[in-house]
Formats: sequence, C-alpha cells, structure tokens
Amino acid sequence: MFNRIKQLRLARGLSLELLASRMDGLVTKQSISKYETGRAKPSNVVLVRLASALGVKAITLWTEPGYAIELLAYRKGSGLQKKEKERVENHVRFALEQRVKLQELQGQLDRFNLKVGGYPISRPEQAEVAAESLRQTWNLGYDPIASMVAVLEDHAIHAESIEANPRFDGISAVARDDKGKTVSAMLVSRAGLSGERQRLNFAHELGHLFLKCTSSADEEKAAFRFGAAFLAPRDLMVADAGARRTAFSIQELLLLKQRYGLSLQALLYRLRDLGIITEGHYRQWCMEIRSRGWSKKEPRETVEEKPQWLQRTVQKALTEGYMSAYEASLFGIVADAAVPLRGKRQFAKLPKTEQAKYLHQQADAALKHYSTDESWKEFQKGGLVEHGRRKPQEG
Repeated sequence: MFNRIKQLRLARGLSLELLASRMDGLVTKQSISKYETGRAKPSNVVLVRLASALGVKAITLWTEPGYAIELLAYRKGSGLQKKEKERVENHVRFALEQRVKLQELQGQLDRFNLKVGGYPISRPEQAEVAAESLRQTWNLGYDPIASMVAVLEDHAIHAESIEANPRFDGISAVARDDKGKTVSAMLVSRAGLSGERQRLNFAHELGHLFLKCTSSADEEKAAFRFGAAFLAPRDLMVADAGARRTAFSIQELLLLKQRYGLSLQALLYRLRDLGIITEGHYRQWCMEIRSRGWSKKEPRETVEEKPQWLQRTVQKALTEGYMSAYEASLFGIVADAAVPLRGKRQFAKLPKTEQAKYLHQQADAALKHYSTDESWKEFQKGGLVEHGRRKPQEG
C-alpha cells in the first residue's frame, strides 16, 4: 500500500502538503509521509479519502500491481528536474498498468506481437532495414501511414501524449506478467506538439522498443533513423522525390511533408540521409527554415493524433456491465446516459428470452470478477488502522 500512495501522489504531481489540503485537513502531511514510509497505516476513513484525493478507487491503494512495469528509454539529455521526472515516470507506470488491466478484462493480452529489443544493430544505418522488417511483419506495405497512433493501438501498444516540461520529448515502457512475458507497451510523447512532430516522436520511441543497439551504435540516432524510415520508407521516398536532386521548390517540399506526415525539418533530414540531397543543400534549407520561423511553428501544421483504444474499451466495458460509471470516470470518460438496459422499464419491455440472456451475461460478468479478484475480501479482515494510539487529526 505504501508505495502505491507515493506512486500516485507523484504521478499526480502533488506534494505532501497539497495532498493533505485536498483531503480538507483530515490528516497532516506528516501523517501521509508516515503512510508512504510504512510507519503508520491509514484507517478505513482516511484510506477512502486518500483514494478520492488521488482519483482512484480505495482498493487500488490496497492491492499491489499485477504486472511489472519497466521504463526502457528516456531521450538522452532531456534535462528534466527530479520532481518532474518522478511525476512523468510514475504517471507512465500507473497509466500502463491500468490499461493492461483493461486488456485482461477484455481478453486482449495475447495481441502484443512485438519482440522487445528483438532487432540488434551496430550502426544507425541498419535501422532502415529494421523499420522495413517491422512494417512487413505488421503487414503495413510501403504506403505512407495515415495514423501512427492507430497502427500502434492495432498492435497492443498504447500511445499517450502528456503535459510535460518542454525539455521532455518522450519515453517508452513495457508491462510484463509474473512469468516475465511482455504483454503490452506504452509510448509517450509530450502534448501540445504538431501532429507531424508527435508522429515522429511515437515512431522514434517505437525504435527504442524494437531495436537492440550495441555499444558501438548511437542509440538516439538509430531510433531517429528507424522512426523516419518507418514513416517514410526508402523505396517510396526515392520514387516520389527521385534518387538525386539538386533543387526543390517549397511547394514540392510541403506536398511531400503532407504525404508522409513529417515535419519539414525531419523531411529534409530524411532526404539527406537517403542521399537524395547533399549536406550543403540540407544546410541551405535549414537556414531558410529558420529565417521563415518554421523551426518553431510548422507550416501547414496538422493536429495531434488522438488515441481511441482507451475510450472504446471503457465504453464497451460500460455497455457490457463490466465497469461502473464511477470506474469509467477514473479514466476521464463520462458514461453515456443512453447505455441500454440501465432502466427497469426498458428491461421490462424486452422479450423473456432477451431478459434471460441479459441476466446470464451480468451473472457471468460478476462471477468472473469475484472469482479472479479476491482483494475485496481484505476489507472484511480489518487491520486498516493507525499504529499506536489514534488521534483525530491523524485520521
């Protein structure tokens, strides 16, 4: 329990003092510190209020995570301060853990088919072949990718954009079961970026997930090369732009940028990597981009891609009766008031066979829940009390 309280407090970016304030002074920040270090245990009343202040169910604070979450990669030189780094890391750990639980609920834990660190490379150039290999494995062909987020979600890789310090670019994480098997992953980008930069961020983090770089390979360069190659395959780029070019018009570059969903800077970098333009030509365009202010504000900027798996899955769980409206709200999703079979009158109007079918579904759902999750029984055992003499101000 103790690590859970601290994990969620840090994930929410709350200090001990601010968390105590959210509980309307029921306990002091010193008491919360004791809970986090195991020097005291909260009473039932305090536990419920803690959970409410942290935006989770009380049982979440009482149960240990069912999956091990491992953070794989931070961008080197991110320069995040300790407090911000702790917030990001704990947010990612809890967010991925909750999504894996939803996957388990929906019977989707067998959908993850990426071998983490499964492609060894010793030079960034080899990331080209790795990107082509993964596109073939996922049957993506060689056309431009319409939605990077949709591709990830189709393969049980969660994508999320979070509010973070501008120094933060991205991070990747995996979830493993008790046998060490990887069952899911999450790629995270900073919110507020253009759609083009967000797409490359996710493709970059996918590179960190898929590649295994030797000590001689620059991991960041390899991940960037992978991401660019995944979004803009070599053969297609050469077919569109030509094998060698001495000049480009701005209109042609903007059309290529829109076709591949890359930022203008990333597109030019890609053209240089493929030898389509020279180093000198690339530098000239970089100066032109800076002079036009496009290094800060992307021309013809597209909007961020929005993940849909979480909302679809929660809505399905609501409809099927596996989740309550309150539980859905913890994911930031408001239950649809028109969900069928919520009212007695609608139920009464159904044919007897449909009524029986629905009751069987609800009974099966309840049986599945209570036969696999016995953590609720802990609350019947008692024991959630303060160590030593209880004081009102200590909860």
